[in-house]
Amino acid sequence: MKRRIYILGAVLLFLVLAVGSCRKAGSWLVKADKPVHADVMVMLMGSFSDRVLQIADLYSEKVSGQVWIVEEAMGSNRELEERGVQIISNSTQARTAMISLGIPADSILILPGDATSSKMEAEIVRDYLRRQTGIDTILLVTSAAHTRRAFKLFAAACHPLDESPALFCSPNPYTKYYAERWWRSKNDIQKVVMEYMKLTNFVLFEKRALRRGD
Repeated sequence: MKRRIYILGAVLLFLVLAVGSCRKAGSWLVKADKPVHADVMVMLMGSFSDRVLQIADLYSEKVSGQVWIVEEAMGSNRELEERGVQIISNSTQARTAMISLGIPADSILILPGDATSSKMEAEIVRDYLRRQTGIDTILLVTSAAHTRRAFKLFAAACHPLDESPALFCSPNPYTKYYAERWWRSKNDIQKVVMEYMKLTNFVLFEKRALRRGD
């Protein structure tokens, strides 16, 4: 474990120094594909209000008629529920908001799993795809700075499938992120550094496990 931390720390330090001098680092994180007709849109959890708005836009443009959301873990909510406290999960709130914006309830599927990371979301979607047919294209809907890593995670997770779906990304226009001048904003600097840190972890540790289907 210590060796892994040392390696990750050393690589992260190198990346921080490299990224700090690279103006294109923020733009590279954004994977923007032209809207295509997708069999399903997968909305990654996070800033779900912004992503719900984007899903509603894409649905109205007839990009896809199906939406999948992976149930997001919410800490000690299970224990609260056991004590009689009614909890509405973020995933359920997102689904309710989509319905209010005109997306039919039967077009929205919440996949169980209590996901705590994008990696877990990719694994849960992959496992569900193993039981499905006819899903050839997936559009990933997430924040702009997250699209590159999300694509890599889902591509690696879907690698073991007999027929891996084509993956596309739709960066969220409602989440503020100035890719071309990311170094001018504290929030954007944090996003960029964090994404490169997580990408480092993906390359060193997550990619191989995902491709094996672990």
